[in-house]
Amino acid sequence: MFSHSARLLAALSLCVSTSLWAQAPAQAQAPAQKAQTPAQKAPAFKPVTVNGKAIPKSRLEFIVKQRATQGQPDSEETRKAILDNLITQEVVAQEADRKGLAKTADVRAQLELMRQQVLVQALIQDHLKAHPVKDEEMLAEYNKVKASRGDKEYKARHILVDKEAEANEIIAQLKKGGKFEDLAKQSKDPGSKDKGGDLDWNPPGTYVKPFADALAKLEKGKYTETPVQTQFGWHVIQLDDVRPMQFPPYDTVKQQLSTRMQEQEVQKFVGELRAKAKIE
Repeated sequence: MFSHSARLLAALSLCVSTSLWAQAPAQAQAPAQKAQTPAQKAPAFKPVTVNGKAIPKSRLEFIVKQRATQGQPDSEETRKAILDNLITQEVVAQEADRKGLAKTADVRAQLELMRQQVLVQALIQDHLKAHPVKDEEMLAEYNKVKASRGDKEYKARHILVDKEAEANEIIAQLKKGGKFEDLAKQSKDPGSKDKGGDLDWNPPGTYVKPFADALAKLEKGKYTETPVQTQFGWHVIQLDDVRPMQFPPYDTVKQQLSTRMQEQEVQKFVGELRAKAKIE
C-alpha cells in the first residue's frame, strides 16, 4: 500500500525502536497500564565516568523516557539497571575505539546509517506533531470507507477461465445440471478453485467493477448466464447468499484509523521532499 519511501521510513523507525529496546532488561515489558500511575520524583543522578569519560545525564533520561512510553515506571531500580547497561556499553565501545574499529569502512557505514535513522525518526515525530490527525478527519474517513463498502455483503463463487468460449461451455454444463463446485476445479484462480470457487463474504467494492455489477444483479442461488469479462479473464459467477453489511463501530477502529492516516501523512510528506530534491 505504501510507497518505497514510506516503507523505508517504517523500517528505519522500527530499527531505532529496536536499538533502544536492545538495551532494556526483561522487566521493560511491564503492562501498559502502569504508565498511568502518578509521576514520581526522579532519583538524583550521580555522575559516572568510565576511564575518565563521563556518561551524560541526558543519555540516561532519554532511555527512561523511551521506556516510560512502553509502560515501565521511572524508579530508582530501573535507573540503576539502565545506568549499569550504559556503563557496560561505554566500556565495550571504548575498547572498540582503542582497536580502531570506528575507522573501518563497515563500521563507518553503520554509524552513518544509525545517524540517518535517528534523524528520520525525529523528523517524522516533528512533522506529525505539527500535523496531527484530527478526530473530525478520522470520522470523515471512516464514513467515506463505510459508504464505499455499501450496505450489503455477498457470498459468491466464481470460475475464471482465459477464453469466453470456455466460460460459455461451463454455463452450458451448469444448465445441464453440472455442479458449480465440480466445474470450479478448472478455474485458473488458485485461491478458490479447490474450494468450489468460494470467495467467502465480501462487499461489492472488493471486486473490480464488471464483476461487482454482475454480482449485484444476481438473485440468490443463481449464476451468470453470460460470461463476465474483467482484466483477469472470463468469469462465471454464482451468488450463494446476501446479508446486511457488518461494519465495525467507529470506536473499535479509531486507533487503527489514526495509525493508517498518520502513515498516509508521512507518505505524503516524504513524497513532497523527494519531489523537491535534486536526484541525479
